[in-house]
Amino acid sequence: MTTAVLFILLFGCIFIGMPIAIALGLSSVATILLFSNDSLASVALKFFEATSEHYTLLAIPFFILSSAFLSTGGVAKRLISFAIDSVGHIRGGLAMASVMACMLFAAVSGSSPATVAAIGTIVIAGMVRSGYPESFAAGVIANAGTLGILIPPSIVMLVYAAATEVSASRMFMAGFIPGLMMGGILMLAIYIAARIMKLPSEKFPGFGALAKSFFIALGGLMLIFIVLGSIYGGIASPTEAAAVAAVYAYLVSVMGYRDIGPMKGIAWRNEGEALVRAIGRNCLQMLWALPQSVRHPDVRKVIMDAAKVSLMLLFIIANAMLFAHVLTTERIPHAIAETIITWGLPAWGFLIVVNILLLIAGNFMEPSAIILIMAPILFPIATQLGIDPIHLGIIMVVNMEIGMLTPPVGLNLFVTAGITGKNMVWVIKACLPWLCLLLFFLVLITYIPQISLFLPEYIDELRGY
Repeated sequence: MTTAVLFILLFGCIFIGMPIAIALGLSSVATILLFSNDSLASVALKFFEATSEHYTLLAIPFFILSSAFLSTGGVAKRLISFAIDSVGHIRGGLAMASVMACMLFAAVSGSSPATVAAIGTIVIAGMVRSGYPESFAAGVIANAGTLGILIPPSIVMLVYAAATEVSASRMFMAGFIPGLMMGGILMLAIYIAARIMKLPSEKFPGFGALAKSFFIALGGLMLIFIVLGSIYGGIASPTEAAAVAAVYAYLVSVMGYRDIGPMKGIAWRNEGEALVRAIGRNCLQMLWALPQSVRHPDVRKVIMDAAKVSLMLLFIIANAMLFAHVLTTERIPHAIAETIITWGLPAWGFLIVVNILLLIAGNFMEPSAIILIMAPILFPIATQLGIDPIHLGIIMVVNMEIGMLTPPVGLNLFVTAGITGKNMVWVIKACLPWLCLLLFFLVLITYIPQISLFLPEYIDELRGY
């Protein structure tokens, strides 16, 4: 009875259009009042614990701030230029370069919609001008953008780590190879389609131009090495790496690339200016600009936008933690686990059920909310069936990728529709062929656990664990 009331209230509130955070909180409080022995004081306590006792969650606002600076600071266009110089000379190379740029931006942003917005705004129009069908370009970017939550650092992985209390570092390690693999599958499919459709290729710019574009993009690329290198090397936790990433992204955008802030438009070296003079001038200008940037409208807007997104996500997380608290105190996950185990489902059968549930949920809810609702239920069952929690986490993340592309709540569909100016039906049709690749990839990830587990296990061996 308790389980039925809790979930009927939750999904009833969602279907009448109530915000997901309010729906989670209202259904939880109502269940406590009707069925639980807990007092309402426990609700306030749980809200406090939700954000104060999960150290990993502190990484989320830092990664969001880092992503906001990089999206605004022109890092995306420099990554795209490097990607085009790298693979643009292959047939279909501009589309492949778009996937490569999405992979690189995913490794510094942690957000799928941000990846589609930052890369798609530039490359979709560029592909159309180069002779690609617009539906082809839109489908590629919408699907490649989903890598934003699979390639670490990923906000969705941090949410899963907080919900299940598994290691966020190991989740990041586990997502690295699947992310590269999915990007490789997309690029291979593009190459085959390009040969069949006789899509154009760019002229190879030469190794000098490639080296130059790499050096220009290095400011953004270094963030990948700083974040992932420090986490994988055991130097920093994900939260510490996220804090460093936010500061670094600010410095690169404001002082390095100078696309925003008080130094916007100021060249590093003027024509005919001596090198020593240029170095001295830049040092003085940066000393002047550093305190000025704190009050600059561009910087304040980026921080405000990141704060809004962080507050929205953390409010959802706090209410979802309250929901998980109700699930735990009423022993709902344990009852469901015992029921499923009495069915005699093997591990592979349970994973089929998991994928179907998550694919359905992905149509109606935002990824972080799905993780926070479903992970406390699925986690104890998977543990009893001998499924590695990290493997389960990657399966859930790949399902969330697919959810980004399925209506009516597919976030990437809305972003792509906004970029192209087309309606949702057109965008869905454009994404459909590429979505089949994601479903094939989901099967591989589900039934070949070593794709996810190889890197964390290998790094554990190197560390002597």
